[in-house]
Amino acid sequence: MLLMVGVAACAQHDEPVSVGDPLPAAAPYPSVLVARMRAALARRAENERPRTRHLRPDGTPRYVNRLVLERSPYLRQHAHNPVDWYPWGDEAFARARRDGKLILLSVGYATCHWCHVMEEESFDDEEIAARLNANYVAVKVDREERPDVDGTYMQALLTLTGGGGWPMTVWLTPDRQVLFAGTYFPPRDGERGARLGFATLLARFADRQQADPAGVLAEGRALSARLAAAGEPEPLHEAPGRSVLDAAFARYQRAFDARHGGFGGAPKFPMPTALEFLLRFHRRTREPGALAMVRRTLEELAAGGVRDQLGGGFHRYATDAAWRIPHFEKMLYDNAQLAKVYVAALQATGDATFAAVAREVLDDLLRTLRDSGGGFQAAIDADDPNGEGAFYTWNPDEIAGVLPPATARATAAYFGVDPAGNFGGRTVLFVAGGWDAMAAELGNGDGQTERLIADGRTALRSARDARPRPLVDTKVLTSWNGLAIGAFARAGAVLGEPRYVAAARDAANFVLSHLRIEGRLHRVWADAAAGQPAFLDDYAFLASGLLDLFEATGDLRWVDEAAGLQATLAAEFWDAERGGFFESGLARDPDLPRAKPAYDGAVPSGNGVAAENLVRLAVLRGDDELRTRAVACVRAFGRTLVNAPTSAPHLLGVLEALLDRPREVVIVEPSSGGGDGAPLLRAVHARYLPNRALVVTREGSPLAAVQRALPIVGAKAAIDGRTTAYVCERGRCLRPTSDAAELGRQLDAVFPLGDAASPGD
Repeated sequence: MLLMVGVAACAQHDEPVSVGDPLPAAAPYPSVLVARMRAALARRAENERPRTRHLRPDGTPRYVNRLVLERSPYLRQHAHNPVDWYPWGDEAFARARRDGKLILLSVGYATCHWCHVMEEESFDDEEIAARLNANYVAVKVDREERPDVDGTYMQALLTLTGGGGWPMTVWLTPDRQVLFAGTYFPPRDGERGARLGFATLLARFADRQQADPAGVLAEGRALSARLAAAGEPEPLHEAPGRSVLDAAFARYQRAFDARHGGFGGAPKFPMPTALEFLLRFHRRTREPGALAMVRRTLEELAAGGVRDQLGGGFHRYATDAAWRIPHFEKMLYDNAQLAKVYVAALQATGDATFAAVAREVLDDLLRTLRDSGGGFQAAIDADDPNGEGAFYTWNPDEIAGVLPPATARATAAYFGVDPAGNFGGRTVLFVAGGWDAMAAELGNGDGQTERLIADGRTALRSARDARPRPLVDTKVLTSWNGLAIGAFARAGAVLGEPRYVAAARDAANFVLSHLRIEGRLHRVWADAAAGQPAFLDDYAFLASGLLDLFEATGDLRWVDEAAGLQATLAAEFWDAERGGFFESGLARDPDLPRAKPAYDGAVPSGNGVAAENLVRLAVLRGDDELRTRAVACVRAFGRTLVNAPTSAPHLLGVLEALLDRPREVVIVEPSSGGGDGAPLLRAVHARYLPNRALVVTREGSPLAAVQRALPIVGAKAAIDGRTTAYVCERGRCLRPTSDAAELGRQLDAVFPLGDAASPGD
């Protein structure tokens, strides 16, 4: 148990006392707050190691601040800084106004490497902490918990500097107006090549505030007005046409790295939404270049160090153009999206190696991020107790100490491990050569090298499991679980893996039972409690995952739940004046502007996913009003799609779906159960068909319920006691068939896109 040595006894009145050592240049906390902080420390002491160098001889932290009361793992990481941190909220801004101080806003997340670096260099530095405490009100925000705060100030940062990232560091006036923004700052001038360090910037803005507070306030308001004016683009009167899709493809061609795959240089991100757009583009046009870009990128990703070659799954991004050296954090959202893309690539190419990668990604998520209740935790840290990358990297002696000589030679050669290493004298494993070259070099044949590598890989992973592990951000986020639900459901159906479908079902049940309270969805589950009203991406991503789960199971509950989530978005998030969905609903922070995200970043935009859900539900339910809203959503961001098409590839996919002729695929099994529908389902799942709805049902009471809920099923029935498939477009159907080959021919037809996305087409 964590015992706070030297903590003053609880006072009878609300008089100032300390908890831990006094924070440098900060006022002591009132006794009521101290009592709450003590209780929080005692509750978490056995499970959380203080992240600070300021420790007493007995290992307890010298400093404690308000963040010890927070549920966010990221905020609690900063609970033992000497900084007098506040969480985002009215209390911090009221104090700033009362004391005439600026706000120093720091936004990050629990598994962010450079957030940890800035914490260690600056926020754990007593001199810098004293300057912060004396002259500022310091506010710490978990971007994953508060995307509205993060999005508001990230947009300001992008507008001011042209770039963004985390940690995000923003100087604000007491009325929340931006004065200055950046990302990581080294602590002092000249360090890490920076002309101005964090300490100098703190001093300069504090001096300006003390000299002319009214002028600083006016400057902040003027800058915020300019940022707002540069914000939302004007909507188009009509949704853009198919030429936008061609323009986006041309831009991807120009940015493509033909040697290593991916787009641009270092640092390099996988960009799954871009890959999904290219798969769609190839499906429609049969343009070989689109599929070649996807194939090359996925192959290079799978061979690179950005992939965990032992455990499966992918790290956040590569710091080099060849995907060799990763930023080591592992995010649920990256792996969920990439698993889905690898499954789609399997469908588009028939290449079984893509299936193997998808399985490894999903198995790794089940092994490392699955919560005991069935939900999925957020992320695995980039750093571990022995330093960045220590858990994942190897040297030749370590491999020789684990494997027999022949296996060690083959494994080290295959994964590029040599004495020089590629990461601080150690090696991030990557696929350095193919089987044939390896066998020739080692003198092995007849599959011997492949067996040696497989044995070595298994043994190295077992040995690695004994190492000190990176920390896990254990919070469960609704939106990211929606992505995971969709990935597991889709992969389970395509790969014929019932355990993946079961994992999707368990995660859906967890979110709907723990993160929905009195009918209201919440964003985050942490410390065994739900918190923070849900945002656009929570509703949209969860609804999308539930639609995938419906298609994998045929259980009407999931499409009904998805429709209910979309109805809430329509009622509480829709911009009735200009179209599109706001990021925040009616239960929002009134002091923040209501952003309408359209750009795809690490995850697709909430507007892109919500609009796609509308298209899917419109087909399933035969509801033209839903389609009309989807068209209006795309139109709201039409100028963005025209001017910067590759900034919103998920919305481009929605546009492509609206221009296409969506397929309605209904498979009806006989009530006797005698018909074998598996070949028909395999025919559907073997094909990449992004613009289709799938309903699988059985005659009798299940069929009657589905007919009432989903008009596309209509009077369809199993013919002659055999499972029968129907392929239709807006109720006009091809010849029903029980033959998988014929079904495949019907599904393979590709039609030209329409000229414009119109309601009710």
